[in-house]
Amino acid sequence: MRRTATTLPAFVDSVMLTPVRHLIETVVMLTSLTLLGLICLSWTVFALPLLVLLPERVGTRCGRRGILLGFRLYVWSLQLMQVYRLDVRALRELHGGPAVVLAPNHPSLLDALIIIAHEANVACVMKSSLRNNLFLGAGARLARYIANDPPRRMIARAVAELGRGGVVLLFPEGTRTRQAPVNELQATVGIIARHAGVPVQTLIIEQDTPYLSKGWSMFRRPSLPITYRMRLGRRFDPPGDVREFTLELERYFRAELAHSTQNHWIEERRAMAAGTRAARDTD
Repeated sequence: MRRTATTLPAFVDSVMLTPVRHLIETVVMLTSLTLLGLICLSWTVFALPLLVLLPERVGTRCGRRGILLGFRLYVWSLQLMQVYRLDVRALRELHGGPAVVLAPNHPSLLDALIIIAHEANVACVMKSSLRNNLFLGAGARLARYIANDPPRRMIARAVAELGRGGVVLLFPEGTRTRQAPVNELQATVGIIARHAGVPVQTLIIEQDTPYLSKGWSMFRRPSLPITYRMRLGRRFDPPGDVREFTLELERYFRAELAHSTQNHWIEERRAMAAGTRAARDTD
């Protein structure tokens, strides 16, 4: 009887507080997304005329600095609102370094944003459609980020950027991770590094929840706070054989992430997606 009496209040408190906690988390997430939208739209207002007024070199520097400051403000707000517990100290080691192809795994939609918020000298390879996006397009064009289509032009622009001593950010999975520990890697990272004669710096990203993973709605509430960590991995020499390099790179990522806690939720979401497809096929 005594045990029941002592545990019942805790149970009642839990039942009553859980909806309140969920409401607070929802408000916090919607606030953070609204802030991100305002930051991007505000920079678009400045970036559009600067695209016309500034020469390319000055415009590129201005564009990347503006995106860095805006994204840094957003990342700071995520930490202030306790949405994220971030450990991205490894990115400091990139400051002032040589030209490299930066090749991270890609569990979340915010991966590129967080990297760009901490390193100004980055040219991000991005989907061509995003360059026409109301929120991101003008800023991406001003910063001379690299469209991924058509492939030959993308490779040529990435090689030119590396020749100027920049860092090219390219996710070798090609999209967000859909199977644990990583998707099958594409050869683009190796092709660019080979043509430019620069090393490939791997970056290992781990996140403890599936927030903004492939198929996750931006408006779906996760459990907060989210623990997110980046660490520098192995730096590969410029490849000779692109095919062999791509296989070696994939083996490396699989070994580094073999025991990552995120493998659990990646496989859970993969199974859910497979079940949804199967149910759709039977209808």
